[in-house]
Amino acid sequence: MNLNDIRKLHQKKYRQAFGHYLVEGEHLVLELQKAASSQPALEAAELYVTDAYAHWQSPFRTHLVSERQMAQLADTRTPQGILAVVPMPTPDPGRVSPAPGEKAIYLYEVQDPGNLGTILRTLAWFGGFRCLLSPGSVDPYNPKVVRASMGALFHVPIATDVALAELGNHYARIACLDLNGSALTSTAFRQHDCYLFGNEARGVPREALDQLKAAPYTIQGRGDIESLNLATSVNICAYELVRG
Repeated sequence: MNLNDIRKLHQKKYRQAFGHYLVEGEHLVLELQKAASSQPALEAAELYVTDAYAHWQSPFRTHLVSERQMAQLADTRTPQGILAVVPMPTPDPGRVSPAPGEKAIYLYEVQDPGNLGTILRTLAWFGGFRCLLSPGSVDPYNPKVVRASMGALFHVPIATDVALAELGNHYARIACLDLNGSALTSTAFRQHDCYLFGNEARGVPREALDQLKAAPYTIQGRGDIESLNLATSVNICAYELVRG
């Protein structure tokens, strides 16, 4: 790709058109290199570095650029001087259904890049999860999501544009959060295949939950506030699902 096209990768329509996204900074490039050792498709990534990183050891094809060019390519205000152009995963027909031993986390119209990045980081930490995103959700390859994920993006299977109504075709046992649900610590909570979380402000349409026959559960608290942050809610549920 030429430098003009790489600059365009800040926008979703060009990421989709070119089939690539940006990974920026030392930590994320290191995580990318680790992931590439077990995911051959990532070996096609290309690295762009300034003189400060000319010594960088990488399995990727590497290009030396000026600091001015790096500033134009990078999404951050003060770039470190190293970024990679990474091929997006090839669409998988079986992307919605989890592999044996996996559970699915479905996010309905999640909007905040930081929330999605944090959720992916949690799912990668615990392992055994697949992330499903509804239409209208933030792009998981948005530079802000990529940074917030701290490399988790490379380790969590992700499916985008999964319609809410489609879930019932793949999962017989769906759970959701509700203030009047059963206790999250109940044994039944772990028996579901898909866990549904709603938009930060609007949640999930009640009629959709009824149609999917989603079983409601509650994160029991003792404080006075009415709700938890989306990423925090997913974090608590993921921990509950994996703890011994």
